[in-house]
Amino acid sequence: MKKFVTLIFLPLFFGCAELQQIADSLPQEGTGISNAEVAAGLRQALNFGIDKQVTKLTQEDGFFKNELVRIGLPPELQKVDQTLRDIGLSSLADEGLRVLNRAAEDAVQEATPIFVDAVKQITFTDAKNILLGDDIAATTYLANKTTEPLYSKFNPVITNSLEKVGATQVWTKIIERYNAIPLTNNVNPDLADYVTQQALQGVYTMIAVEEKEIRNDFSARTTNLLKRVFALQD
Repeated sequence: MKKFVTLIFLPLFFGCAELQQIADSLPQEGTGISNAEVAAGLRQALNFGIDKQVTKLTQEDGFFKNELVRIGLPPELQKVDQTLRDIGLSSLADEGLRVLNRAAEDAVQEATPIFVDAVKQITFTDAKNILLGDDIAATTYLANKTTEPLYSKFNPVITNSLEKVGATQVWTKIIERYNAIPLTNNVNPDLADYVTQQALQGVYTMIAVEEKEIRNDFSARTTNLLKRVFALQD
């Protein structure tokens, strides 16, 4: 009763923001775990995804030899690829595909600060709903929060990486050769935009791999916080 009376009078002394902080610190009914702790568990799970999976993408062949995230060609360039192979230039076509993935591998390391910042923004309501969501609910939340700012950061980095790994030169050569073929329609794709979008999708895909593992494999919950929080969704 004393606790009940105290809660009734809280609005007299605290504003909405303070009351939200108090609510977050209280255990959820029947669980013995606070909403703030749920949010902390989700943050840790996402950070594990960043540390374990995003770093894999920055290695050589992190994209190119991973079927989950390997960057293919946009429809406009698929016909270019096939035409080059038909006229005996398969090695040039292969190189074109490889360097697009190399550019993504070179640039994806720029993602970490933005992802870390997005993880910090998880709120009380988000945390509870995400925990009780599907196997990749936290990754979906992260994607919704970071796609726009991450694209803005990635795009110029991708442009630089395309130059750095020689992709710009390779594709300039490929497109020049293709456009010179009689009876073909000239192409002029925005490779930086395409690779940026594909690289982002690859990052989210790999973080989702880690989240799904934490949700479904008890041995992946390697901290007391992860064990305590994700037990609520089992």
